[in-house]
Amino acid sequence: MNQQHQDERIRIREAMDRLLAGEATVSNGSLTVVALAAEADVHRMALLKRHADLKNEFYERVRTETQQVPEAEKRLRETVTKLKKTLANKEAELKKLRQMVTNLTLANAVLTRQQSTAAPSPEPETPENVVRLRPRDT
Repeated sequence: MNQQHQDERIRIREAMDRLLAGEATVSNGSLTVVALAAEADVHRMALLKRHADLKNEFYERVRTETQQVPEAEKRLRETVTKLKKTLANKEAELKKLRQMVTNLTLANAVLTRQQSTAAPSPEPETPENVVRLRPRDT
């Protein structure tokens, strides 16, 4: 590891301590990765990519030291709940549509059967002003 990398890690750990103590100096003090990056004066993507272990450590400390669920996890849980509800609604709709397809298929079969067994209907009378192009099949 180079010196810059080591310095970033030290700043991130110090920023963790300040945020968890409620003594933020640069950020808004929220217990998020964005606030941690701002507090440590490290680019957020550097924190997420190069220092993912520190990000995970931060969230673990938030859980244990503050007895809180991190904001990102709260949002993810809400999204999962909404998606589960949407999925349940879609599954119910799909079940209803499948039943409708079955019913329509059965109705079509009944109507086709009735039509084929019914006596052929008489050919309608041709009005006087109509000339047939093909002779009648008799």
